[in-house]
Amino acid sequence: MSVHGELGSGFPELIYQRGLAVEMQEVGLSFQGEVHLPVFYKDTNIGARRADFLVEGQVLVELKALNELVDANFAQVVNYLKAYKLEVALLINFGEASLRHRRFRHNPTRHN
Repeated sequence: MSVHGELGSGFPELIYQRGLAVEMQEVGLSFQGEVHLPVFYKDTNIGARRADFLVEGQVLVELKALNELVDANFAQVVNYLKAYKLEVALLINFGEASLRHRRFRHNPTRHN
């Protein structure tokens, strides 16, 4: 919220990513930015994709700077959780007048 409050909307995603990195450093969070995470298919590593942030080794943070989020953005985060074998993600959109965020949870031991 601090980053959006300071910068407002209208900047490219990279600017918000850098601002968020400053905020996380200031509060002492352990994070990796633009980290390449392995993608799994049937428990086999089939490649890697870049994630905006991996916080505390557990929480995927995906940033956007769009006028509005659409279903494809939500599906992307859900698919990333499954493919990266992570349980929690945050999708944060800095592109709207008010900061928009959504938390996602994937339980890989639960079969739907």
